Amino acid sequence: MAQIRVRQLHKAFAEFTAVQDSTFTVRDGEFFCLLGPSGCGKTTTLRMIAGLELPTSGQVFLGDEDVSFKRASARDIAFCFQMFALYPHMNVRQNIAFPLVSQGLPKAEIERRVNEAANTLRITGLLASSVSGLSSGDRQRVALGRAIVRQPMAFLMDEPLGALDAEFREVMCHELRALHDRLQATTVVVTHDQTEAMSMADTIAVMNRGVIEQLGAPMEVYERPASVFVADFIGSPAMNFLPFEAALNRGAETVQIGLAHVAVPALRQDVPQSALLCGVRPEHVRFSDESALRAEVLGTEYLGISQIVTVVTASGATLRAKVDADSPVTRGDHVGLRFDASAVSLFDQASGRALATARDDDPLAAPGRTLRDTRVLTGARHG
Repeated sequence: MAQIRVRQLHKAFAEFTAVQDSTFTVRDGEFFCLLGPSGCGKTTTLRMIAGLELPTSGQVFLGDEDVSFKRASARDIAFCFQMFALYPHMNVRQNIAFPLVSQGLPKAEIERRVNEAANTLRITGLLASSVSGLSSGDRQRVALGRAIVRQPMAFLMDEPLGALDAEFREVMCHELRALHDRLQATTVVVTHDQTEAMSMADTIAVMNRGVIEQLGAPMEVYERPASVFVADFIGSPAMNFLPFEAALNRGAETVQIGLAHVAVPALRQDVPQSALLCGVRPEHVRFSDESALRAEVLGTEYLGISQIVTVVTASGATLRAKVDADSPVTRGDHVGLRFDASAVSLFDQASGRALATARDDDPLAAPGRTLRDTRVLTGARHG
């Protein structure tokens, strides 16, 4: 296995820029997710790493080798597609063995590797079966087996669970991570599903319009979003935003929103008079009769042990609170809102960037990465 280094990677199709000067490193043995909405550039980035697309500029290193402009066949990388791409006229054993047969390996070595891959994926009993009669989950396992059997330097997967139904996606999500842990393989996965990325990845790169908005561990990306886009894209329900205008000094621990003074983590920068956003996750919103920040309940959504309560403030901002299922609130109630001050994020509306606060003093970064690494935004567009 080997690390993958991407340096100032840029891809343009005529006047359309798909990827804007992306820079990141996938460490040896890391499970790395490129996450973002359709059209954000994540698949184009993966295809450039694989050699299926050549970059307009920038570099891709596989280990110590610059493979930026090498053909896909010259890179020791295995690629798994969303639609499995199995050969329907071959059985499971023949599909898994095909890459090794193409390389001309001895039959005994092919047999050993196929059996080893099938055992790892728990599909030994399917080796003689036709792929056309398999379930979607088993077809995905066969596609993974065909990649594993090559024993490549890295695995690249483009929406590997996208063709599965919800039940199979959840099962395969856990199995894919377990497989990675057994193989200790350098793995890069593209997905638009935040649940998949948050549950599988060691590191997530959140992309939007060709730009990496944030790079960090799942907890870091969720708890400390670097931009409004990340805060809104990650989380279900998404982060709440309250707009306000203010000039703030370094060290400030409250902001004024309407008539209410809202506690926030201490600022680590001076902020001139600006349009700002106060961001808070639904699970950090509480109801308090003593709070001056008032809102009217629009509705509730029962989730078993909890409920999502939607409220609207006097200024017209809509927020959601995740509270205990037995909290006595009904449509039309007027409530006060209190936030967990340590969990509040502040953003500049113009740039979409997060302001530096005391939350940044305690890193939640992935092992081997500093908090500074996880907050980097590349390219020209932010938010």
